[in-house]
Amino acid sequence: MTDIPVTTWSLEQTAPGDLRPAAAPDGDVRVVRSEVPSPEFSRFLYASVGGDIRWVDRLSWTYARWQEQLARPGVETWVAYDRGTPAGYVELEPQDDGVVEIVYFGLLPAFRGRRIGGHLLSYGAARAWDLADRWPGLPQTKRVWLHTCSLDGEHAMDNYRRRGFRLFDTKVEEEAEVAAPGPWPGAYLV
Repeated sequence: MTDIPVTTWSLEQTAPGDLRPAAAPDGDVRVVRSEVPSPEFSRFLYASVGGDIRWVDRLSWTYARWQEQLARPGVETWVAYDRGTPAGYVELEPQDDGVVEIVYFGLLPAFRGRRIGGHLLSYGAARAWDLADRWPGLPQTKRVWLHTCSLDGEHAMDNYRRRGFRLFDTKVEEEAEVAAPGPWPGAYLV
């Protein structure tokens, strides 16, 4: 297996006023919180959104590990639906001292390029800022952050910056090159 250089950029917002919302996309697009922790559904979203951009770190997770992650207080999954069909998601995870990470964010390939991503990211960042309102005992959010890398979609960094996220760290590391697994063999046209 070959190692390749992967650049990881970390971005943040440090006040709710940093968020610059995107316009809502045309059509019947809704963003809904997945309130019942469902390892099956979360794994479907993870594999379907990240399959062509090499998201592999959670593919080996057991059902119990997914359940453990989803049951943590403050972990939320917000799903964008286009006419009732899951189009993408954003996963929020509270950390120490009022910090919330947008752990995963993205769209299924068929829904990219339709202005859904900016809307979903705006919605997810806003929910990160008001996370404590839904979870008594969590501190008020003071910072929202995320990371993206050179393997992610070509428009990811632009979307994050347009939503008001600012770069605070860059790292380049050698990683083993892996084939994009897709949600199943042959799922993506070449």
